[in-house]
Amino acid sequence: MIIIIFKNYCIFETLINLALNSVMKYINTVSGCKNCPYRALIFGSLDNKELDFLEKTRKEIFYKKGDVLTKEGTSINEFLYLKTGLLKVYKTRAGNKTHIIRIAGPSDFVSLLSMFSNDKYKYSIAAIEDTTVCVVDSESIKFLAKSNGEFALELMKRMSYTYDEIIDSTYRIRQKHLRGRIAYILLYFAQKVYRQNRFELPISRREIGELINMTTENVIRILSEFRKDQIIFIDGKIIEIKDIERLERIKKIG
Repeated sequence: MIIIIFKNYCIFETLINLALNSVMKYINTVSGCKNCPYRALIFGSLDNKELDFLEKTRKEIFYKKGDVLTKEGTSINEFLYLKTGLLKVYKTRAGNKTHIIRIAGPSDFVSLLSMFSNDKYKYSIAAIEDTTVCVVDSESIKFLAKSNGEFALELMKRMSYTYDEIIDSTYRIRQKHLRGRIAYILLYFAQKVYRQNRFELPISRREIGELINMTTENVIRILSEFRKDQIIFIDGKIIEIKDIERLERIKKIG
């Protein structure tokens, strides 16, 4: 009898945990598309009726750090808009090795690169911080793009901007020596992501190497050199830029 009660309790506890996880995944928001502070970035040309149409399929999903949103090769069924947190967009190579294409931050439309050119993702997306994503059915976006030329143009502009950003950053990184690459990525996180000189690195040393095309050993070595030169302070994943002028020079001449 005791064993039966214990087993029933375990089942009950499991069901409770599953329910709590479900609550954590899906977030009910008070404000919808009409009141979204990011509306002007891409949805500014939509009228209230069109926004109401989007609301029918819209939901917000919370992802914990490390969660995979979608994998390379899966069908593109939804339009993903990053509200808070950070994501990495990456491809998997032979030997299960990965290459990070870009880091996506708030107000980024992470599924836009493939949605109009493919029916399956050409890359994977994973959370590198706790992240909230606004999700809309992709067919709804395509319908509005067909019926609203101004909205379609805004989508094209955003896609072009994202492609330009990827090409520009890839080119800049490849033109630099190893120290310049590390300086580039540290300043990227300090100035564009966290907007402060002290922050917690959201990715590992290995992932930094994947992002800027370096070995993990070289990433560790150069971070150690920067610390010895008192350019940065390191405490585990905490980085503090102590001499930003020197780091800027290294980035420039790197």
